[in-house]
Amino acid sequence: MQDIREIVMQSTDITPFQKRVYLALLDIPSGTTTTYGELARRIGCHSAQAVGQALKRNPFAPDVPCHRVIAADGSLGGYNGKRKGEHIERKRRLLEEEKKDNLLF
Repeated sequence: MQDIREIVMQSTDITPFQKRVYLALLDIPSGTTTTYGELARRIGCHSAQAVGQALKRNPFAPDVPCHRVIAADGSLGGYNGKRKGEHIERKRRLLEEEKKDNLLF
């Protein structure tokens, strides 16, 4: 079975920019977060919004953990292109589960 990094690398259904965003996101450890702006800087991009748009289209979620990206003000930001409702609650649960799992080890 291929690991998710290989699947992303070989995908022809995403743009080269999306590929850069998703591969950089795989380097964010479980239970931690980064901001859209920081992820943009990591890949040499000047637009947090462009990163957000790539994450909105993430076909590999949650294996490519876009839920680990939050707004610069510390709020959860968006998830699946939504800023409230069940999508944000799912993002909150995923982050809480990861943090809890990391405390167990």
